[in-house]
Amino acid sequence: MANKTFYVVATPIGNLEDITIRALRILKEVDLILCEDTRVTKKLLTAYEIKTPTLSYHTHSKLTKLEHIMRLMEEGKTLALVSDAGTPAISDPGTVLVRELARRFASEIKIIPIPGPSAYTALLSASGLPCSEFVFIGFLPHKKGRETIFKSMHDETKTVVFYESPHRIMKTLFSLLALGEKRSVVVGRELSKMFEEIVRGTPGEVHNFFTDHPDHIRGEFTVAVGPV
Repeated sequence: MANKTFYVVATPIGNLEDITIRALRILKEVDLILCEDTRVTKKLLTAYEIKTPTLSYHTHSKLTKLEHIMRLMEEGKTLALVSDAGTPAISDPGTVLVRELARRFASEIKIIPIPGPSAYTALLSASGLPCSEFVFIGFLPHKKGRETIFKSMHDETKTVVFYESPHRIMKTLFSLLALGEKRSVVVGRELSKMFEEIVRGTPGEVHNFFTDHPDHIRGEFTVAVGPV
């Protein structure tokens, strides 16, 4: 029976009320919470009066940090992993940590997911696009392979969903224009936050909306592309 426990805990993508009772209990009970940015996680913990210590773990964490976490597990500490928003290890550096824990401790560790919010499933649920099968890309590459992905959408029969930054969203919407009327585009902006917005239409209609409303090119974007 596993004698080491590691929790992968989903946290809100914006609205702090979007957290499960189970997640709150786990965050209170563990010995340490690993987070991308301790300042971001502290806002959530403070809101629910959780005083569990935190430790940063992110893309730029060095090997010494990973080894420190491994030693904590060896000592029998119970840890939880959270991301700044949403479900850890989904387009997130937590993937490396979870894989290494599973490799190093094998049957000695129990890795338990505490499910909850995720931006791409939130958008898909409100998109109206077919979701029995879909392709999730995560964050689009900045350069190499980017145009290849857009070209593949011409013949893709499944809904494709991905994340985009406000700095590149217009470039992305311009690239999607090549799909013509064959595809529907649904863009979710600031999902679950105060200025949440979902824009639907053809690639041209969605591109025109953001061209006409440059003040809306802010926040985090999730984009879904599917059949008409």
